[in-house]
Amino acid sequence: MKLEAGIANLVEEFIAAGRPSSRAQSIKQRRDGYIAELGGEIEPVAKVETIDANGIRLRLYHPQPGKILPVVIYYHGGCFISGDFATHERQLRQVANQAQVLVIAVEYRLAPEHIYPAAHDDALAAANYIRENANALGGNADQICLMGDSAGGHIALVTGLRLKNAGSWLPAKLVLIYPMLDASGSSQSYKTNGDDYIITRDTLLSGFEYYLGTKELGNTEKQHPEASPLYRDDFNGLPKTHIISAEFDPLHDECEHLFQRLQQQNVRCTYTCYQGVIHGFFQLASISRSSQLAIEQVSAWVREMA
Repeated sequence: MKLEAGIANLVEEFIAAGRPSSRAQSIKQRRDGYIAELGGEIEPVAKVETIDANGIRLRLYHPQPGKILPVVIYYHGGCFISGDFATHERQLRQVANQAQVLVIAVEYRLAPEHIYPAAHDDALAAANYIRENANALGGNADQICLMGDSAGGHIALVTGLRLKNAGSWLPAKLVLIYPMLDASGSSQSYKTNGDDYIITRDTLLSGFEYYLGTKELGNTEKQHPEASPLYRDDFNGLPKTHIISAEFDPLHDECEHLFQRLQQQNVRCTYTCYQGVIHGFFQLASISRSSQLAIEQVSAWVREMA
């Protein structure tokens, strides 16, 4: 299928610029270059507040203050090295309003300043804090969904696995939006879609390298089960999981492979591949109809917790 028109324009500009390499950029340049404005309008939400959860910042989007609502804990993307509240503001407000759920964004520590397992540890600590304090925050402790995109999708999956294996509590659902699952980038779609579609092979793999410490320190192996969760054999027992992928994404094949592996290990799951779009399309609602549809689909999934 052809690229959606709005996304095709972005891709053409990227190719015309010589396919600039993320590896050639500094961390500051990569963070400063994270484009959030294409996500559409910043919708008003009834109550938005930022709180401290034992040293981890959380931002709460509550569409019905005073009412206890299902909770979405959201881990932002950015290849483990970028992203924050501002980069995902638009999508999270839209999900909060459409689903009428309490959305809580987690500001986990970023690489290269903080390498593995810093982001994973922050994600788990935040999830436990939110569940323990759910009622005070305006959320239902028994209706929690872990959600994330790209690196955040990876973190949501690993957090779900950590919770399951600890035997403490489980979220009601996982929603994984084109998660990063294989630190070696070995799938065919890394080759097919790895050069031309803005978020390239180098963008994704260099993010893994910074976070795992392999870029300079040679720390965590790429085959570690929390570095490349795609190949794990302990998915059985996870809650219902929804996976979204994109046709022209380097991660397309591993998302499909995860769906198959979850099914093989008796996890209830659904899989949607959006055609004509690229990695990061979830944040392109102002130019992409598929982005708008994905936000609607995600909102419908989490609304079903109620």
